[in-house]
Amino acid sequence: MTQGIWSDDNTRFASKKALTETIKAGHTTYLEATSVFGNEYAGPLREAPDGAYYVVGPDPYKSRKWYAQIVKSGDTIKVK
Repeated sequence: MTQGIWSDDNTRFASKKALTETIKAGHTTYLEATSVFGNEYAGPLREAPDGAYYVVGPDPYKSRKWYAQIVKSGDTIKVK
């Protein structure tokens, strides 16, 4: 499943590069659950359970121009 992601100022990321730079800078980002089954985490990325998250942007419902895998392990977050 792919999820949405946005920044702490409630804007979506125009590119994967913008997402990567924001995470590297330590800014807060939020995962958006898109599954109707309720099996996805929604909330601050730093508080998410460790694991892999697949995000799409800029908007998972209207515009899927880029995809990314985010891997969280403890305090380490990597965008692939």
